[in-house]
Amino acid sequence: MQPAQRTHAFGESTIREMTRLAIQHNAINLSQGFPDFDPPAEIMDAAVAAIRSGANQYAITWGVPALRNKLAEHYRSTLGWDVDPDVHVTVVCGVTEGIAAAFTAVLEPGDEIIILEPAHENFYPTAIMTGAKPVAVPLQASAYRFDPERVEAA
Repeated sequence: MQPAQRTHAFGESTIREMTRLAIQHNAINLSQGFPDFDPPAEIMDAAVAAIRSGANQYAITWGVPALRNKLAEHYRSTLGWDVDPDVHVTVVCGVTEGIAAAFTAVLEPGDEIIILEPAHENFYPTAIMTGAKPVAVPLQASAYRFDPERVEAA
């Protein structure tokens, strides 16, 4: 079986490449979450306590209700947003899942998506997998500010 044609342009992950190079050169790997120290004891103790109390199963796919409620409260109190935690809040396991969920929810095949650079490496392949066309708009390196004229030109 051959990979789908839409995947042929995908190269090695930058994160994977940096990890490989860090190992090869015995360097500190800043591309992934591989610290060389344990979390604080109170965090490990809280994790163990949560597991022992029964919080050790998959959550519902849109996130633990208590966390979604707290996030909605935070958005209301700090930003004044009217947020329904059951409709407007989804919690994901990591950035890659979040990008995939967001892009899949809003992009249609043929849509163009503006990607401000520098960007997360998964924006491009995820956009392509949805059938959208990624359009790169580099930010100015000196200030990394959004320039509407550059977006318009893209």
